Amino acid sequence: MQNFKKYLLLSAAALAFVSCSDSDDNPAANNVTLEFNNTFKSTTIVLGDATSASATTNTSAAGQVHHFSEVKYVISNIRLIKDDGTEVPYNVNDLDKGATVIDQAKAESLSYVLSNVPSATYKQIKFGLGIKTEQNTLDQVRFPKFYAAAGANDTAMMWEWGTGYRFTKVEGFYDTDSKVMSIHTGSTVEGTEGAYTQGVNAYRDITLNLTTNAVVGSKAPKIKIKADFDKLLSGATNTITLSTGTGMSDNATPNVHTAAQMVKFVDNLGGNGSSDITGMFSVTSVEN
Repeated sequence: MQNFKKYLLLSAAALAFVSCSDSDDNPAANNVTLEFNNTFKSTTIVLGDATSASATTNTSAAGQVHHFSEVKYVISNIRLIKDDGTEVPYNVNDLDKGATVIDQAKAESLSYVLSNVPSATYKQIKFGLGIKTEQNTLDQVRFPKFYAAAGANDTAMMWEWGTGYRFTKVEGFYDTDSKVMSIHTGSTVEGTEGAYTQGVNAYRDITLNLTTNAVVGSKAPKIKIKADFDKLLSGATNTITLSTGTGMSDNATPNVHTAAQMVKFVDNLGGNGSSDITGMFSVTSVEN
């Protein structure tokens, strides 16, 4: 009987060890890192001022030479799609936990870690360029972390009139005489304060196929995403020629260009939502 008791104890201990090992090898959740690479075609962008000799230059389909001094955009409403088609949302209703500002001048902002993603095999990723309408208010109380990050002096991803966030912010110079280019996008409102209605909805939903399935569990995959800013002027929807002035067709500075001109940039960067659902984005690799 004593030997039998010892056998039972040893068996229970062995089962506990196997159970613990299985749990360690196959956790219920793990991290997924989104790594953004902002490029002109295949070349990573280097920022610079008007006279910079090191800034990465690009030539648009219309033949305009341009380079950037600032590149920022908001990513939110992130969802991972399992290989069976099931959609797994990542803090989609919490800007503090599920949204971020990608800033080319801040290397640390180019990697965004999704924590506690359920273990599964994923084939697609979806996310928003910008912020969906129901969350696009400057709510310091509800989302203090994101509000602070977007409103920081070196970020400035808020509209001056305080009705919502900027979704993309691109500053730079164009043509051989380095005219100023300042392109800001974001949803607009119409009407008067207290009675605003939705104007242009600049939010775009991006859908990207992964180059290979991301396996979350014992592994914490890294999904590398390219944002090709060649599409700013040379997109799938619009070929844009920059011009500076005060006319309705002038588009190079935000204090002048109209909502109609802004939408052309929005559709190039984020897709038009129908024939183009990727915009400037693509997945270049998945590291499991």
